[in-house]
Amino acid sequence: MSRTEALSAAQNAELDLVEISPDADPPVVKIIDWGKYNYQKTKQAKRNQKNTKAQEVKQLRVGLKISDHDLGVKAKKAREFLEDGHKVKYVLRYRGRELAHKDLGFKLAEKIIESFNEEATVDQAPQFAGRQLSFTIRRANNAKTKDS
Repeated sequence: MSRTEALSAAQNAELDLVEISPDADPPVVKIIDWGKYNYQKTKQAKRNQKNTKAQEVKQLRVGLKISDHDLGVKAKKAREFLEDGHKVKYVLRYRGRELAHKDLGFKLAEKIIESFNEEATVDQAPQFAGRQLSFTIRRANNAKTKDS
């Protein structure tokens, strides 16, 4: 159908001529009520946005002198965050003379990473900045989630 025929058909039906696929050859158009069409598209976009879950970065702060039990409690909380689909950022805080022993922080970070086995992968390697050492982990692709 030619452009003029399509426009006249839309005017006769008292509807709008809307171009659906401009890149197609010939372009695809529909005769529809533009207000209703636009409203439905907006509602669908809002529904889709509502269903998507933003991935957050949860932060866990740890001291260098943390006991094994306390480390286990933090790891349990980190696992919960990972199961929910969040990333977990561990921050190891140095206090006072602990700065003279930066290697202890890297050993602790390695110990934490090893405790997660196959459950998590390192997203950001341990980095020292200021008075803290931080690294980020995320759920491994093959790990199970709460949903599955």
